[in-house]
Amino acid sequence: MWYIILSLVVLGIVAAILGYFRNRKLQKMLERGEITEIPEPKEIPEECCGQHEVCERDSLLAAVSKSIEYYNDEELDRFKGVEADAYDEAAVDEFRDVLFTLQEVEVAGWLRSLQLRGINLPDELKDEAFLIVGERRIH
Repeated sequence: MWYIILSLVVLGIVAAILGYFRNRKLQKMLERGEITEIPEPKEIPEECCGQHEVCERDSLLAAVSKSIEYYNDEELDRFKGVEADAYDEAAVDEFRDVLFTLQEVEVAGWLRSLQLRGINLPDELKDEAFLIVGERRIH
């Protein structure tokens, strides 16, 4: 137990020393005119979980993005407000065609886009779509 605590203290001291030397180096570069200002650390947006683009891209929550992005599927707008279990086979095939022409990385964004547009994904395709998104998260 004491080894862990001692290791954390040593690690903290090493980090403080490295930070001191980094700041000193940046200050000298500023004085010599090599840089115009000391760079500030980049802030991670609040809606990001720390994985940056990955978490937003793979999220199925419509709240992640407020902008609607179309995936060559403008014709699906006519299904706005239709319940997920009320689609006929021809409509399901239209959704299926769009789903299977998308790249794996685009599926989560497409599902978010459908949510933002008020379009329900047919029940017959939900398992397939969530399976694709789930596999992307694992890999």
